[in-house]
Amino acid sequence: MPRTGWMVPYGADQTVYLVVDRMNRQGDVCRESEVERTDPEAIIADLLSGQFNDPVRVIAFNTLEHWSMDVSRDIAAEIQTRCDIEGAAVPEHVEDFVHCYTHPARDRPWASRQSSAFMSKSN
Repeated sequence: MPRTGWMVPYGADQTVYLVVDRMNRQGDVCRESEVERTDPEAIIADLLSGQFNDPVRVIAFNTLEHWSMDVSRDIAAEIQTRCDIEGAAVPEHVEDFVHCYTHPARDRPWASRQSSAFMSKSN
């Protein structure tokens, strides 16, 4: 499989967002956003417009400050809030993503299994 290099932003303190997108049944695929579109607004707009097939997780990285954080819950909550304000249903292509991160785990008995499966795949 050909290897594509990871692009690390150079210079200013910049946070980069990576959307983990399930492309097909063979597994999860990471797709990164263009560097010039790395703000949460761009990620939310891309998710709402269907730029991702089946988003699973959104991770924020800041290479200058040396941190990374799963921001999926924040992104999902913002999508739900915007849809609620507009009186519109959450788009079908992000419905599972939003439901997964905006409902307590007790409402989703499969959540702990999914999380542990994801972690074991990445180790």
